[in-house]
Amino acid sequence: MDIIERYSGKVKGILSTFDRMIIKGHLQSFYSATHRYYYLQQEHVLLKDFGTYAQGITDTIKAHAKSMAEQSGRPYLYLNSPSISKEGLARQIMEQDQVDEGLICVLSTVELCRSFSIYRNRDTKKLELVLSNRKCLYFYFYYNDPELGFMHVRLQSWFPFEMQVYLNGREILAKQLDKAGIGYERYENSFVSIEDLVEAQRFAERLKERRWHKILDVFARRVNPLLDRITEIFSRGYYWCLHQCEYATDVMFESRAYVEEIVPELFEYASRCFSADDIMTFLGRKIHGHFKGEVVSDRKRRPQGYRVRHRMKTNVIKMYDKWSVLRVETIINQPREFKVYRQTERKGQSIKAWVPMGKGIGNLYRYAQVCYAANMRYLNALAHIENPWKSAIELERLCYPVFKNHRRFSALNLLSQECCTLFSAVAHGEHCINGFTNKDIRVALFTDLAETQKKQKSAQVTRLLAKLRAHRLIAKIPRSFRYKVTNKGYRVISATLQLKKIELPLAMAA
Repeated sequence: MDIIERYSGKVKGILSTFDRMIIKGHLQSFYSATHRYYYLQQEHVLLKDFGTYAQGITDTIKAHAKSMAEQSGRPYLYLNSPSISKEGLARQIMEQDQVDEGLICVLSTVELCRSFSIYRNRDTKKLELVLSNRKCLYFYFYYNDPELGFMHVRLQSWFPFEMQVYLNGREILAKQLDKAGIGYERYENSFVSIEDLVEAQRFAERLKERRWHKILDVFARRVNPLLDRITEIFSRGYYWCLHQCEYATDVMFESRAYVEEIVPELFEYASRCFSADDIMTFLGRKIHGHFKGEVVSDRKRRPQGYRVRHRMKTNVIKMYDKWSVLRVETIINQPREFKVYRQTERKGQSIKAWVPMGKGIGNLYRYAQVCYAANMRYLNALAHIENPWKSAIELERLCYPVFKNHRRFSALNLLSQECCTLFSAVAHGEHCINGFTNKDIRVALFTDLAETQKKQKSAQVTRLLAKLRAHRLIAKIPRSFRYKVTNKGYRVISATLQLKKIELPLAMAA
């Protein structure tokens, strides 16, 4: 791995697994008007009595929540202010009462929601049950689960009883390491040291293969006393989908001093030199004419350390440091920007094909694949950053002609606009996966060419590529007409562009 090779002797290892996961459960039958009325019919409830009936259901759920807290000997608290941190309060209770396993507390609060209300239709002169914005009581069940660690389940007390489950991959991994007797050190929500990284990564890989819908159904039945009746009427329960998913790759350094040494350079380069095309490439996408959205990068200097963030629509890839850990994290909020290979219907036939990825919990393995690939591309791009002054000898050699196969190739004028444009074209982010062709470089260097000029410019690009090959900055991909940038090429190109775009302007301004 390039990042480990570059910082050999300073890095303990790399760990990739899920971070924060917010999973939502929907009783889909309630979102169909026909099914809503069918449910009320089965319960023998008239529309004019819906308000009284729904309030009774809320009282039932509330009594069940209080009963759960009472049976476990845990507190039930009502929070009358949104400024109170529920997670902070739950962690405080867990530490004070030394809750090693099971229910920590039950918190209730009134929040905005999307729920059902009775609407009097003046045109039809009939009552209707419609979705509308309102407020209702929510219950938060905080657990220190023996397998899932610190987590919570959030239940809506009014129809359609939406549920939310918060999990953290690091918490789950910590529980598995404890069971296996593998020692580790943690700093907040990150591991700074693990005795057996290979085994830890194997545990992390298993997370995406678990039958999460069955695990989540257990919690749903535990906190929602009406679920059995709803399942009896509709023959199905909650549909679980990933509302937000974070997958992080942690590079664990030997000490905080090493991180402080390299972080300023990495964050400076990432915030200044990674273009929109590069960000799209990290996320496995390409900019095209049908792309509708924006790609935005920003950086911050926080009290905890540095943070640089890149956003493509609502999907995010970001990098920050936590003590002796450098973390690259991909967050998927809009999964349909990516593809998944699965069974689908096309022209009346059932075939397997790449289709837009949905939010279903069954796609968790694909979330992990997409995010891991994005994190690795990002880290490997950073691994080729070089301080221009450290690469002075290598850069100096490019200023002299070279001989290859008894043929002389001229020197490179590294700071000329033509050379920097060529470097930017061959090292463009979209070429890092499949390489580039003569046509790709020609299109990047020369725009609006007439048909009669294309052959001439193609020959010119051929000579430029031959020169770069002679200087060992690029190499031909075997059995193809494509080229790729070499490790030396990445070092030289990144150093040259950094020198031209950042170091020299800052030096001249000073």
